Amino acid sequence: MAQSYPAVCKMTRTAQRMLLSGNEAIARGAYEAGVKVAASYPGTPATEILESLATYEGIHAQWSPNEKVALDVAFGAALGGVRALASMKHVGLNVAADSFFTISYTGATAGLVIVSADDPGMHSSQNEQDNRHYARAAKVPMLEPADSQEAKDFVIAAFDISEQFDTPVLLRTTTRISHGKSLVRSGRPKSPRPRRFERQPAKYVMVPGHARLRHVVVEERLERLRQFSNATSLNRIEMGDTDLGIIAAGVAYQYAREARPDASFLKLGMSYPLPDEMIRDFASRVKRLFVIEELDPFLEQEIAAMGIEVSGKPPAMRLGEMDAGAAAVALGDQPPRVEPITDLPARPPVLCPGCPHSGVFYVLHKLKAIVAGDIGCYTLSVLPPLETMDTCVCMGASIGHALGLERAFAVAGDERPVVAALGDSTFVHAGITELIDVVYNKGCTTVVILDNRTTAMTGRQNHPATGRTASGAETYQLDLEAMCRACGVDDVAVVDPYDLDATEQALKRAIAARHPSVVITRHECVLLRRGERRAPPHVVEEACIGCGLCLGLGCPALRAAPAGPKGRLKPTIAEELCASCGLCAQICRREAIVWEQQ
Repeated sequence: MAQSYPAVCKMTRTAQRMLLSGNEAIARGAYEAGVKVAASYPGTPATEILESLATYEGIHAQWSPNEKVALDVAFGAALGGVRALASMKHVGLNVAADSFFTISYTGATAGLVIVSADDPGMHSSQNEQDNRHYARAAKVPMLEPADSQEAKDFVIAAFDISEQFDTPVLLRTTTRISHGKSLVRSGRPKSPRPRRFERQPAKYVMVPGHARLRHVVVEERLERLRQFSNATSLNRIEMGDTDLGIIAAGVAYQYAREARPDASFLKLGMSYPLPDEMIRDFASRVKRLFVIEELDPFLEQEIAAMGIEVSGKPPAMRLGEMDAGAAAVALGDQPPRVEPITDLPARPPVLCPGCPHSGVFYVLHKLKAIVAGDIGCYTLSVLPPLETMDTCVCMGASIGHALGLERAFAVAGDERPVVAALGDSTFVHAGITELIDVVYNKGCTTVVILDNRTTAMTGRQNHPATGRTASGAETYQLDLEAMCRACGVDDVAVVDPYDLDATEQALKRAIAARHPSVVITRHECVLLRRGERRAPPHVVEEACIGCGLCLGLGCPALRAAPAGPKGRLKPTIAEELCASCGLCAQICRREAIVWEQQ
């Protein structure tokens, strides 16, 4: 008989109530499940899972260079007999997919859980993909918690399912589950005994002859998982008004409950494979069956394929996040009236005051370079006034884009300079192989590595080039210059991006060279500085002519107001924001921005 949940999550007498985010709850669940190894690469909205895990004793928690490496490490640990977890944002699973799909065939010795945090609304992502499709494509079970308590409990359940069915389990969250907080009851940590790794080449070595036999196992396992899905209390029916039955999972269940608390519900905690018998039973009890879900009509299409009459939201609502109001609209109800707030000031995203990237992109704008960009804080350089980024697709792609543009420009006779720009963490994640490609295929690409000594955009996490681990312990520090030279690039320069003249000269020389070149602009992220700073500069009004050159930095500490008969913009410096980087003073041709000692 299928194991029932949440019996596996019964609280002990020592249970405590804690206010946790979904990410913190996932980490707590992994700890209580007896996880010994966890690996990740920072990515919103999943970052805090690994950060939280690193605070628990007895768990080896590591930042890996990318998500595929993280999954490979977690799989190796599970193969070796201990429970392991890999966490990542939704696009991170794209990077890990090569391993993910085949691990579905192999299974592992101990439990293996993969957390995928989707980002409906693209709060911090380059796309809005729906990773529920990964569960179906890889034929692995998927759980979707609807609050922090379930986030903790479902992790524990996921490890039990993983070991019961010899399969990786996908735990899918979304931004609101990841970052929203609710009360959680803690439980006593388990101490599962490590399992002994036994050599089984036919199970773990996926040459074609072995893989064909494992595919049969996967299909048989999927049918057993379907039976389990029908029996487990992870899925439950909540009967109310039988005029309307709603099927929902994850945070969409919360929205639907808020929109129509009187309706009948089939809440799916295990959303793949679907509990077909339970769905048929539920459909028979209600007059109208409706699915509330974010992004793609995944559940709606699966249920319709069973031959069950079901309705879902209109196609126009497949974009962005859902909320209770949107759920009401999808159900044909009048959403609650909310008066819009109209007097809030605009807050466009900008680089931090004193960001070392600002000067680099100021120079690239000045040089009229075509900039193939990448994922990081510096992607904000696409916005005014810098407006100096022309492509951004995924981690590490900038170098390949630049090489392709270089080839196309050669054919078209286009003489505009092309530069690839990416961060230090991004270079380690996915840029090294692309740099090798430039050298191997005799390109002349200029690559700018924006080295701010951290993974800044996701909260200043460490990576191999910082010389510190996830817990902050000192470790080997990857030498970026040596790495570039090992890839075959002889022309490697390092400059301080706070020195605009040196940065401009280094970029001009690298662009003019007819061979691969790398310019590393190195200065720590302004948010890493915790020491004293010198007093900020000030504007000498009688010297300033209002040319606006300094405003081209886009620094939030520089403010401008019309001055003079022609309304030219004259800057002022907000001392509470200024990081005293000196970039504005270097730009000013009239020497109108000075320090007191000058």
